[in-house]
Amino acid sequence: MLDLNGISKTFNPGTINEKRALHQLSLHLDPGDFVTVIGGNGAGKSTMLNAIAGVWPVDEGRIVLDGHDVTALPEHRRAWLIGRVFQDPMMGTAPNMQLEENLALAKRRGQKRGLGWGVTKEEREEYRERLKTLGLGLEERMTAKVGLLSGGQRQAVTLLMASLRQPKLLLLDEHTAALDPATAAKVLELSEQIVSESHLTTLMITHNMADAIRHGNRLIMMDKGRIILDVRGEEKKRLTKEDLIRKFAELSGTALDTDEVLLS
Repeated sequence: MLDLNGISKTFNPGTINEKRALHQLSLHLDPGDFVTVIGGNGAGKSTMLNAIAGVWPVDEGRIVLDGHDVTALPEHRRAWLIGRVFQDPMMGTAPNMQLEENLALAKRRGQKRGLGWGVTKEEREEYRERLKTLGLGLEERMTAKVGLLSGGQRQAVTLLMASLRQPKLLLLDEHTAALDPATAAKVLELSEQIVSESHLTTLMITHNMADAIRHGNRLIMMDKGRIILDVRGEEKKRLTKEDLIRKFAELSGTALDTDEVLLS
């Protein structure tokens, strides 16, 4: 479903601010893989997601998504293949538009627009049923402006919007980091539910080692723009936080500063 073949990215090359964010990074995801991504600050996690999404071009390497070479495509040209939920609950939705209008925008992603009703009666019923699955009572607030929702509710709506058209790849970029623990747990539960029910191929960055171990079928650890650990299946299930801290030290050659890096 996704192939990253030797991608590299350096910011501000040739200046005193030069930063090599990705270095010959390769990664293969099979359809249905749910991969959690951990690593210290500056490890290249978000840079990798932004490269996949087309936020900026890579310096070298190829990005192939569902058989399409998207390496040279701008962000809007590959958006129909990708769903994304950001760290900030304020992103990913139009706050001054109604909840049902936001869902209608997501429903039409990648399609040609024409003159017609913004939300049809049939769509309204579909959105109501989908919102019911979130268990947040939002099906009774479909005409409310999204900006009036709480952070957790907005992230849940963004998750629904990102998965509405069954993207080939779902990117979750620390999407619970700005939420309180109870709300974060609920959003993660919803994420697992949506990914599982729709069989979505997913990359999820997290700064919580326990969440990285608990969710998904595969875990990768990044350091200095490269993947230094890739575990899956039973090996992943047996991991502990202590295992990850020890493996980081062994594979990166540096001790993990738990006050700054991987997680709480």
